[in-house]
Amino acid sequence: MAVMAENAAEEKKKFDLGTVVDDAKRIALDPGGFYRDMARSGGYAEPLIFIVVMGVIAGIVAAIGSILFGGMRIGMGFGLAAIIALPIMAIIGSFIGAAIMFVIWKLMGSGESYHVAWRCVAYSFAVWPIMMLAQWIPYVSSFVAAALFYWLMYHATVQVHGITDNRAKYVIGGLAVLMLLMNLSSERSARIMDERMEQLGSQMEGHLQNMENMSPEDAGKAVGEFLKGLEQATSDQPTQQ
Repeated sequence: MAVMAENAAEEKKKFDLGTVVDDAKRIALDPGGFYRDMARSGGYAEPLIFIVVMGVIAGIVAAIGSILFGGMRIGMGFGLAAIIALPIMAIIGSFIGAAIMFVIWKLMGSGESYHVAWRCVAYSFAVWPIMMLAQWIPYVSSFVAAALFYWLMYHATVQVHGITDNRAKYVIGGLAVLMLLMNLSSERSARIMDERMEQLGSQMEGHLQNMENMSPEDAGKAVGEFLKGLEQATSDQPTQQ
């Protein structure tokens, strides 16, 4: 019984919210020191708790942004969904990201296990609230995400996996540039799609207002034009500038 009580007390201390916040601050301000001292064993529970807490904070930040920029009614619905969904997405993303980084670190010469790679990625979610805050400024979030990825993974590469400084800079820097280009392309495509859908919505609203005075043939043509525009908006053909 005494041993069980001691273990319970240790677990309570281990998962203390204050410790999670302190770890997040250290990762953001001193990633080199954090990764140098990071435990390379200890199971999955502690990093998972860390991810969930960071996901909830990121969800709260996203909810506040949604209310400020999308209005109270839309923002509240999106914010509640974000608080629930982001921690789940973070957990899934941590395992996928760790698998990718594990292969990359192995190719760079690391001798560490997948579990160690996952812990490195898991604690990098400390900066996710910052990324959520930056997403409301067009294209800035892509640069912020790439910069934070480079900053944290560079230190993890050197301090945890023992890769030389120059190799870490070139490889992780290349990955950061690739991430930046992919994010910028995705964001540009999404914004173009939003603009097209907004234009189509305005056109359809105008057609509906005039439809009462249209003949059945004219109404059919109006609907056909809208559907044609919708098909073009959702096509994969590049948009001419």
